[in-house]
Order: sequence, then C-alpha cells, then structure tokens
Amino acid sequence: MLLRHLTSWVIYSLTLTSASAWVSGPIPGTQQSFDSGLFTPIESLARLSSTKFTTLAHPFFPQHSVRIKKSHFCDETVNAYTGYIDIQARHLFFYFFESRNDPATDDVIFWTNGGPGCSSSLGLFMELGPCRVSSNNTTVFHQESWNTNANVFFVDQPIGVGFSYADYGEYVSTSEEAAKDMAAFVAIFFEHFVQFKGRAFHMSGESYGGRYLPLFASAVYDQNVHLKKAGLTPINLKSAIIGNGMTDAFKMILSYYDMACTPASVNPVVDIGACVAMKATAQRCEKWMKASCQDQYDAISCGAAFAYCRTSIGMPFLATGLNVYDVSKPCKGEPSDLCYPQTRVIRNYLDNKWVRQLIGVDSTITSNFTSCNTEVQKAFLATQDMLHPTADYIASLLERGVRVLIYVGSYDWVCNHVGNERWTLALDWNGRAEFASQSLRDWIVDGKPAGKTRSAKGFTFATVTGAGHMVPFDKPKESLQLIQRWIAGKDL
Repeated sequence: MLLRHLTSWVIYSLTLTSASAWVSGPIPGTQQSFDSGLFTPIESLARLSSTKFTTLAHPFFPQHSVRIKKSHFCDETVNAYTGYIDIQARHLFFYFFESRNDPATDDVIFWTNGGPGCSSSLGLFMELGPCRVSSNNTTVFHQESWNTNANVFFVDQPIGVGFSYADYGEYVSTSEEAAKDMAAFVAIFFEHFVQFKGRAFHMSGESYGGRYLPLFASAVYDQNVHLKKAGLTPINLKSAIIGNGMTDAFKMILSYYDMACTPASVNPVVDIGACVAMKATAQRCEKWMKASCQDQYDAISCGAAFAYCRTSIGMPFLATGLNVYDVSKPCKGEPSDLCYPQTRVIRNYLDNKWVRQLIGVDSTITSNFTSCNTEVQKAFLATQDMLHPTADYIASLLERGVRVLIYVGSYDWVCNHVGNERWTLALDWNGRAEFASQSLRDWIVDGKPAGKTRSAKGFTFATVTGAGHMVPFDKPKESLQLIQRWIAGKDL
C-alpha cells in the first residue's frame, strides 16, 4: 500500500537472552574469505526456543545477524517464528509461518508491503496471512492464507517500518540499500536451516513492492555467484511476484486519466471538462517525463515533471472522495486508516503489551504501532527513489530463467491495471514479441472467470476482477488459487 497524506498525496517488547549459533575464531573481513570451519549451522527450526532468541551469525556476512524464536500465535495449526535481522545498529522485524501442508517440502515465499514505509503486518493480518485481527485483542483463523501450502515470511522493511528500528537514528533511503539487507537475510536463513537448502523460493510484495521486488530478487540472484564461489548453497530463486505494483511510475501517472475518465474499470467518475484538460496534460506530461526522466535523467527537471504531472492528472480523481485503492467505493475511516478502518484494529492489537511480549518485540519500542511511517516515506522521496523504474530488472530476471508474475486488482486506482499492463507490454526482453502477441484470456476459479491474463516464457500478467489494491483482502479465494497455481509452475 502506498502512503496517502492528509493534505497532499504521494505515490510512490521484550528483550530476551540470546544464545549464539556460532562463535569460533575471528570474523573474516570480507565475504570472499569464508571459512566453513568457522561456521556451525543451527540446522533445524525445531531447535529454536520459545522463551529466548537464538542468534544466527555468519562469517560470510559479518555486518548481519538474525535473532529468531518460536512464537505460538495467529495460527495454532503451524509453527510460527519471529525475530530481528540485525545490521549493526539497525534492526528489521520479521514473522515466519510454516506451511499448513508439508513444511518439509513446500516452497518458501517472502512478502513485503510497500509504502515506502508500510508494515508487512498489513499483509499478515489483513491480506494473505494465516489469521486476521477481529478485535483489539483477538485474531481469527484465515482459511485462504498463502501458508496453506507454502512457508511464508513477512518482513517489516526498511528501517523504521512497523517494529523495525535503529539504535541511533540510522535509516535507509533507497531500494538499492534495502536490497542488500534482504539478500543477506535470505542467505543467512537458508544456510542455517538446512531443511530449506535448495528449496524453491519466491519473493513477493505489493504496491511499492513493484520498486522493491525487482531489486531484491536481483540482489539474491547476483549474490548466488558469490555463495557458490565460497562453497555455500545458492538460493533456489524461482520467481518474483508483484501485486498492484509501482514498477514504472511514469506510465502509472499517465494511466490515471484512463482510470478516471474511461470505463477501464468502472464508468467515468470525473466530469467531462476535467477529463478533457487531463487528457491534454497527459500528452504533454508523457513527453516531459520521457525527456527529463528516461532519455536523460535530470533530478531537478524530472522531479518537477513528476510532481506537476502527478498533481494535475491525479487531483481530479482525489476530489471525488473515492477510495484510491478501490474506485468502486468511497474512502472510509480516519486519514491514518488508509481508507480501511480495519487497519486501526490491527494497530490496536499490536499495541497490546502481551502481544509484543509474545512475539518478542524489543522493549526499546515504546511508541504506538503505525501501519505506515511517513518519516521513511520522506527519506525515500528525498532521494527520488520512485523516479527510477525497475522494469529492466524484471527483464534481466526473466532472461536468467526467473519467472515473474504481475497481478493487479481491477478496481485499484493508485497502482492500476492499465499502467501495469502498459509497462509489461513495453518491456524490452527476449520474450517481448511472444508476450505482446498473446491476447488477454480469462483465467478461471470454480468455473467462473476470475480475471484476464496473458503469459509467455515465464512472464505472466493477470488482473483480478472486483479486487482493489489489496487483492488477497478483497478476493482471498482467487488470490490463493493464483498463488498455488503459480508456485506449482502452472498457467493460470
């Protein structure tokens, strides 16, 4: 979910005793000097404690370690784990749930929400996780969770998001920086828990995840080269999965005209006069953003073009009061609710002292939980992180055999299906002609069309009819079947 301000809109604990997994000799100063004699893996999640953290260190990643413990909550039918990825003075919180089917053989899925600055607790407790928060103090079992037949991570990243924090105010302000931390975390986890070595791995995310995920997956793929040289097992990266993503912000901005002024999803919601002006602005903006942002990146001119075009093309829709995440309904709740009052209930649940103690939130976290952190967003805005499309990373992953799924709820406005389909069709890769030549076709759930899709050579674009920005929330059954078919390597 992308953050939305009050006055403007922007796209884009308990401290526990640790047990050390290894301490033997000096930590090598470089990744290339890995010595397997210095490393003793934990080997099995079954060895973890439910009362204290176990620390996973690794000489190949001297700046990173992982604290992890068992945490029985949310889904009593499976083992759950929580902890922190520690990068010196920076600490990223995560949740991990084993598969309800066969955790010893099922694939592993990584999930992150977007923002930038939004907690993956939204994905966990509102969308695809094994439970949903039903009141300030309780959760209920979620039948259509993605851990139905997969092991699933939820990570609060970058620093400052959710229960993640920094000791001295450090922060991450670009997706490239965040990617390094995620790649190291993945490698440490898989190397320690040998039961997952070689297991199929999928990196998924939503919204600003369209910017994050291509970089995260590429970092994992490129890191495999160094792992192999060091005699370590590479990560079996099978796919990247992006839901309602902001992968190409320039094409997305232009698509706001289509969503407001044509029946792309619902009947036009903006008056004719405003639509005529928007169309003219969109034509000028397409040329301006191409010249200033794509042909030759100029930070000042590109920033000005993006700000002007975002406002001019976006404001007429915002003036309608409709939900930017679902054009079929009005925005509800308080501004901090992101148009969904359910997020307030999640915040109240995670503010319970007993919940924080149960999952091992550090006692240094004393502030109220926030679904999205505006300070993180401001840091990313300052670096113009969004103004660097990551579609070319998608192309490079595809050309290396990593499959990519782009799915989009048909009612989303902020990261809509029009803009996402445009960049997928324009993507320059060795399967472009075959992909673009495919007509959209129905994909089916329970004998009924669930959306439209096209695919070729490991690249799939799919819409989910009647869903908004958060597809697993609006269409849980269709979302689960989409993911189950995808990780099984089947066409939709």
